[in-house]
Amino acid sequence: MPKKPKKQQQSGAGGTPATVALTTAGVDFTVHAYDHDPAHPSYGEEAAEAMGVSPDRVFKTLVADVDGALTVAVVPVAGSLDLKALATAVGGKRAAMADPALAERTTGYVRGGISPLGQRKKLPTVLDASASAHPTVCVSAGRRGLEVELAPTALATLTDATLAPIGRA
Repeated sequence: MPKKPKKQQQSGAGGTPATVALTTAGVDFTVHAYDHDPAHPSYGEEAAEAMGVSPDRVFKTLVADVDGALTVAVVPVAGSLDLKALATAVGGKRAAMADPALAERTTGYVRGGISPLGQRKKLPTVLDASASAHPTVCVSAGRRGLEVELAPTALATLTDATLAPIGRA
């Protein structure tokens, strides 16, 4: 049984690149830490369960290849990414999931802990439009077992994200 998540305000010192980016930008956010179970079949669903948050408010960060360019897609863990809609959102024709090793090298994060914030290389980002229906959303803070909760407008601003309907149930 997962431990109850610990809520805390995070300072930039000793944080992940994501929490450092949030602190530097002066954005209000809350960190949710929980004990990650490597046997859990879904990182995102595990996070939602551990935090007691609806899966519609917990967003996963996926890296796709759109016409040869890496692109970040941020969609609810309750659904999946519509690759065609992602390609359309960034003016591309074809999208496919990126090689996981390439995604890790490019973002600086490990799979299951990729955050849309504080990435090693800034990539074009698309945030599913459903995020704007919530006062706050949760995304990875840069490692498994650590999430940040923040306003979707702040997430979109910090990542220069395009809002588009790229998720599907």
